Amino acid sequence: MTRADAPATPAGAEANALSASALGPGRYRWIVVALLFMAMVVNYIDRQMIGVLKPGYLQPEFGWSEQDYANIVSWFQAAYAVSYLFFGRIVDRIGAKWGLGVAFTLWTVAHIAHAGTRTLTQFVLVRVLLGVGEGGGFPASIKAVTEWFPKQERALATGIFNAGTNIGAIVTPLLVPFIVVDLAMGWRASFVIVGAATLLWLPAWWLLYSHPRANRRVTAQELAHIESDSPDSLTRMPWLTVLRMRETWAYALGKFLIDPIWWMFLFWLPDFLARTRGLDLRGFGPPIIAIYLASDVGSVAGGWLSSNLLKRGRSLASARKTAMLVCAVCALPVMFAAKVSGLWQAVALICLATAAHQGFSANLYTFPGDVFPRSAVGTVIGIGGMVGGIGGMLFAQYVGAVLQRVGDYTPIFIVAGCVYLVALLGVHLLAPGYRQVNRTA
Repeated sequence: MTRADAPATPAGAEANALSASALGPGRYRWIVVALLFMAMVVNYIDRQMIGVLKPGYLQPEFGWSEQDYANIVSWFQAAYAVSYLFFGRIVDRIGAKWGLGVAFTLWTVAHIAHAGTRTLTQFVLVRVLLGVGEGGGFPASIKAVTEWFPKQERALATGIFNAGTNIGAIVTPLLVPFIVVDLAMGWRASFVIVGAATLLWLPAWWLLYSHPRANRRVTAQELAHIESDSPDSLTRMPWLTVLRMRETWAYALGKFLIDPIWWMFLFWLPDFLARTRGLDLRGFGPPIIAIYLASDVGSVAGGWLSSNLLKRGRSLASARKTAMLVCAVCALPVMFAAKVSGLWQAVALICLATAAHQGFSANLYTFPGDVFPRSAVGTVIGIGGMVGGIGGMLFAQYVGAVLQRVGDYTPIFIVAGCVYLVALLGVHLLAPGYRQVNRTA
């Protein structure tokens, strides 16, 4: 018997309504966010391990130059970009449950396969497979948030699950030294152990996730809250129609500009700490923990700020762009991170920049769900992710060239500090009013 078929007396219905009113609309949607959060934790552990192991283990063993490492990063991002594009469209067709389940399985298999690499080419191949799997993570997660949350809560929900990326980045420099050094199992074993352990997430996802209307754990009141926005078009938007829209390219331009900065911190931060501050595998932990804890705060705070401004009566465009402006200004001081004298002074500037990035990103991620019908959200997310991946490939080559020829992170951090204001300007010019898109042809 479905919820709609369940009988109730008038008195019973009134009592249930009063009880629901006292308890609020229900909280199952936050369990969904918790599942997405854990998926992002795993995603970033798998993604970041190469950066943590590079200075003391992978680069000496394989004899990589800085340009070799930049090429590995670029190949990963190329696969990630292409996968992001196609997974976005696939997720619109098969839904978030299957989309994220398949993506998680692919990237976990690729992560474990790192243990068997013996050459640079083999390492590139497993990073390509990892990129294919991880390219589906965010489109499916954003799709799930769009299915489970009304617009006024999406930035906060996105900020919370996106904070899992930072927890993954925090766990990695603690977990890897424990396996590699304390247990003396070597870097190859670390990939196998971590991959096998994280597979526990998959059955939890299959058992607990479904569309809100198909989930018996969702109360009628929570379902009404989830569906409280005005209904949008259920007609699928053709790909070419989506590509022609300015709003698509507002989102894609933002991703093209800001995604490479996050990739740079993820893949080169341990190298920066080793190169400029003399830290090793054990020493990376405290600075990286501080940086990604700050990123968590920024992710949730950025989502909270725009959601709070919406509740205070600001327009959707004003709330989102105000939050992004605050974050863009906070990113500027990172331009000086390579020149300050103390370790913790540099860490503080990077903390501010990564927190700003995550706050900016949480609001940018909500853009497709804010302006496009649900049937097109995955497609737009995929296009933006592909363009962001292309930007990451180009920036990785820039970083490798700067470090190979100049050996100084200052030109890299100057770009990292300025790019958010440029991204916000691009979003504003292409989508000044966050107008609703409902065209189907």
